Amino acid sequence: MIIEGKPATITQSIDNVYSFLTDFNNFEPLMPDQITNWESDKESCSFTIQGMADIKLTFDDKITNSLIKLVPVGKVPFSFALILNLSEAGTDTVVNVNVDAQLNPMMAMMAKRPLENLVNVMASNINDAIGR
Repeated sequence: MIIEGKPATITQSIDNVYSFLTDFNNFEPLMPDQITNWESDKESCSFTIQGMADIKLTFDDKITNSLIKLVPVGKVPFSFALILNLSEAGTDTVVNVNVDAQLNPMMAMMAKRPLENLVNVMASNINDAIGR
């Protein structure tokens, strides 16, 4: 199941946005309020989703100024990838945040709304976070 977030237009160059998003230390302000116990370094992060699970993410793939793919490390409730697609729009950058989750139909019903919230909150917070 692929969940696509609303595209975010960032008033920064694609180089700046890519550089920002390839450092997990910049991700905490992008996360929804349900994320607690945040820890990060440049290459990975770990956090708790309140009432659900502890998750650790790392980079699986990085294509300069184009794609950033994050995947979980260790045991997780379901297999997923968080994918950030970057594209230029004049002097701005458009970021599409998507989740590709491997879910059975029952889990899909329960997880769809929280995953939609995740991708949309991340997209809406990127512009504010990168401007800091």
